[in-house]
Amino acid sequence: MRTIFQHIKGDKAIWAVAGLLALFSFLPVYSASSNLAYLYGDGSTLPFLLKHFAHLLLGFAILYGVHKIPYHYFRGLSIIALPVIIILLLVTLAEGTTIEGANASRWIRVPFVGVTFQTSTLAAVVLLTYVARYLSRIKDKTVTFKETLLPLWVPVFLVLALILPANFSTTAIIFAMVVMVVFVGGYPWKYLMLILGAGLVMLTLFVLTAKAFPDVFPNRVDTWMSRIENFTNNEDTEADYQIEKAKIAIASGSVTGLGPGKSIQKNFLPQSSSDFIYAIIVEEFGLLGALTLMFLYLFLLFRLVIVAHKSTSVFGKLLVIGVGLPIVFQALINMAVAVELFPVTGQTLPLISSGGTSIWMTCLALGMVLSVSAKREVVKNEDKEENPLDILSEAL
Repeated sequence: MRTIFQHIKGDKAIWAVAGLLALFSFLPVYSASSNLAYLYGDGSTLPFLLKHFAHLLLGFAILYGVHKIPYHYFRGLSIIALPVIIILLLVTLAEGTTIEGANASRWIRVPFVGVTFQTSTLAAVVLLTYVARYLSRIKDKTVTFKETLLPLWVPVFLVLALILPANFSTTAIIFAMVVMVVFVGGYPWKYLMLILGAGLVMLTLFVLTAKAFPDVFPNRVDTWMSRIENFTNNEDTEADYQIEKAKIAIASGSVTGLGPGKSIQKNFLPQSSSDFIYAIIVEEFGLLGALTLMFLYLFLLFRLVIVAHKSTSVFGKLLVIGVGLPIVFQALINMAVAVELFPVTGQTLPLISSGGTSIWMTCLALGMVLSVSAKREVVKNEDKEENPLDILSEAL
């Protein structure tokens, strides 16, 4: 055990939270996958459990490998990766695949491997890293809006425009995170308000265009637009069926829950192992389990703030905020959807829901955060070694 701890660096609390979430995820995923086993398999849930284990194993391998990379390397990597991401988003938009018969234009299938991959989640990490890099470069400079338009906002709006037709919720999360990062990075208020206004106008024009020319865009546009409209108008739809079953599951859980594997609504609730897994968790583990899970994500948020505050560079602070906070926000949105505070979004519960892309990109982001934290530990140890008073006190 001591050997393991010697090889992992960075904030140990973040490592602990990630490990606890991953270990706990086997219970609800194994339970909820029984419905998938009945519909798409031979009735055995073991293949789904092994698949989830493989996703987590690869995810933590990514986390471990990334956290060993000095975080300042991510500056240059973001510049290289951004054009690649734009190309992947274009391919996804043009050739989005289907999964189990459902439209999934957010995904592409990796050739010769047969693995599907959601490009927008990787785009979020790359774009926010790029934004953090640019803001760290202009931190002590006086810039005009014109100077920042091409290097900062054109890539941001280009990436968002490529994600929006298929995935509004991810677009909204990325835009909100970009706004938060540029605000923390000291970007002028008047320019930021101009960007917010421009974003609202562009979204309005897109919606009006999609309604006027419905054949121009993929049918995912109709999906997320109808979800928002039905949520505000209280109309009966398939999404309402999902919410109804989710609320029944939550109500059935009471305080202590029905017990692991004893969910009833998993047999009726679509996406019970991914988008609505929180409802299954509440049904099986009750209010106590739900609050414990929420506490873990909020504790992760607390540690992210600590790591950002202690970072010795502007880029490190902005990087932690940019790639770390979306994990917690995504978790809270997933929980809010289950209790009908938000319309159905399709956002998974990080490190809990089944699905390889979500797990891998969450681990990638946590690895980058831990890289920043590990650098802080190195600097702290070097300062300690160079301080003669500390050496004397230790000798005494």
